[in-house]
Amino acid sequence: MTPSPRDIASVQTLPQLLAYRVASTPEGEAYRAFNPATHAWESWSWQHTSLQVQRWSAAIGAMQLPQAARIAILLPNGLNALCADQSTLATGCVPVPLHAIDNPGSIAYILADCEASMLILGQRAQWDKICAVGTPFPALRAVVFTDEDAPANEASAADKAGASMPLDGPLVGSLAQWLEGADQAPSLAQWPTPTPPGADDLAAIVYTSGTTGKPKGVMLTHRNVVSDVKAVLERIAPTAQDVFLSFLPLSHTFERTGGYYLPIAAGSCVAYARSVPLLAEDLRTVRPTVLVSVPRIYERIHAKVQEKLSRSPWKMQLYEAAQSKGWARFCAAQGLPAPAPDDAKAAGWMAALPWPLLRALVAAPLMAQFGGRVRVAVSGGAPLSPTIAKCFLGLGLPLIQGYGMTETSPVVSVNAPEDNDPACVGKALPGVEVRIGENRELQVRGPIVMKGYWKRPEDTAKILNADGWLGTGDQADIVNGRIYIKGRIKEIIVTSTGEKVPPGDLELAMLADPLLEQAFVVGENRPFIACVAVLNLREWQHLAADLGLNPQEADSLQHPSVHRAVLARIEKNTASFARYAVPRAVHLTLAPWTIENTFMTPTLKLKRTNLMGHFEQAIEGMYQKPGGR
Repeated sequence: MTPSPRDIASVQTLPQLLAYRVASTPEGEAYRAFNPATHAWESWSWQHTSLQVQRWSAAIGAMQLPQAARIAILLPNGLNALCADQSTLATGCVPVPLHAIDNPGSIAYILADCEASMLILGQRAQWDKICAVGTPFPALRAVVFTDEDAPANEASAADKAGASMPLDGPLVGSLAQWLEGADQAPSLAQWPTPTPPGADDLAAIVYTSGTTGKPKGVMLTHRNVVSDVKAVLERIAPTAQDVFLSFLPLSHTFERTGGYYLPIAAGSCVAYARSVPLLAEDLRTVRPTVLVSVPRIYERIHAKVQEKLSRSPWKMQLYEAAQSKGWARFCAAQGLPAPAPDDAKAAGWMAALPWPLLRALVAAPLMAQFGGRVRVAVSGGAPLSPTIAKCFLGLGLPLIQGYGMTETSPVVSVNAPEDNDPACVGKALPGVEVRIGENRELQVRGPIVMKGYWKRPEDTAKILNADGWLGTGDQADIVNGRIYIKGRIKEIIVTSTGEKVPPGDLELAMLADPLLEQAFVVGENRPFIACVAVLNLREWQHLAADLGLNPQEADSLQHPSVHRAVLARIEKNTASFARYAVPRAVHLTLAPWTIENTFMTPTLKLKRTNLMGHFEQAIEGMYQKPGGR
């Protein structure tokens, strides 16, 4: 077992971080999860967590994997995901977190690219779909699934732990078989003790979409992640009394650092939300004190509030009055410029109501939707709308915005509750250097910067120079130490859930279908990807005939059956992309984009700004439809 460091300053690796926490507060509440069998929330102490991780570690040790072997983890947030990650780290292996809802083609590519020795996933059906892709996995020795029992006639991975790799594929078995097999194995004492990782060994390979359309594996070392955790700990300062609610996927570095490793450092409890649809109920039940989220969650709550208020003009006025007065109070407390007097006009005479009354009638009920005791809510992964920030800060939610990227472990900067300007993304964390380079690009240097991209030295050299400065691809200003993001240099779409999508590669894949003459992908700071497409006239006539429509009718292009058919064809041609990159809504036209109508450059590249302006109303319409369909 990893020796326990005496204090947080001496922690150098993630196994040491957990050992430090277990030694410091062994009986403290570490994790809380809902048990569907008992219909109740159940807790684990840090000591119990350590024991479970040791059991999983023994099972991995029984596999006798190579040092620094990659173990892919395809699990939803929860205790199994925690044990899988911690046991992988404890045995000197490298976790490769996979998005639980990603498509089989993308998962297969990552398994092959990282040369995974083992895969831990939820259901056998997921593995069957991955196999159906047809990608060979010569390095894969074992597959363990957690949510069901293995067929009686199939040997488990643990039963054959240490056995040579079968020629026809990896050993497959259930979690129960795997763990029990390691428990009962008579040769357990003979297996060599895994070498614990060092500070410069890999702590994860996290795949993120790049400009080629294929995911790139970001190599993060223990030094990278632990340095970022320590720096965030100074800025946010959670304590052992705090409760986090975990709902962002652990495949996102933002959640791994801010919602998983940070609470270990602080001794805080992490409660695992049951699902996003049940998030509102879990917020009221768990009553978290710290929230780590992408803007999309705040947007959803704001949208529901607006929907309810729209039915009652006087309630809307009351809300406007509370937001306006609360925002003015926030600006005064933070030393920010006072808001313009016009901000209160929409509230009418209600703007004169005293704050205690407005807080009781408006702010307190809204804060109750978050559980009523949030002391800090972090927004990251994508830009936060000023409207959303003004609403929640004005009504009392201590919302702070941060900035980072997977390549920086990920947090570069974040506001502090007592130093919070929502127009910026805060000051750089302690130990992190930032500067403005060519083309106003924000550059970052420090112990949080990645080791590089897995097996892609050329791509690494493009973003990370010899002096250790990492180019973020974002334009920014730095004023009095505060970082103000101005926009992206490269055409990479960042959705409101923090996913990064290269539009050019996606459009190219879509255009493999002869039905699509031209395509334009949108989704910046939106909840999902959508697209505008120009159809080939002849192919459109064939499709319309197949659907029983008259292609000459003006409104036939927008018929629901046409949209369903086009989206299905798009999905087929973008199967190699992550699921979040596949368009969920489409607007169709027959008018081509040309140099003459200003939608194309002389080199035949899309003029995205012009297209955005021309199709503004249509784009807004796609995001107003339920589910994006």
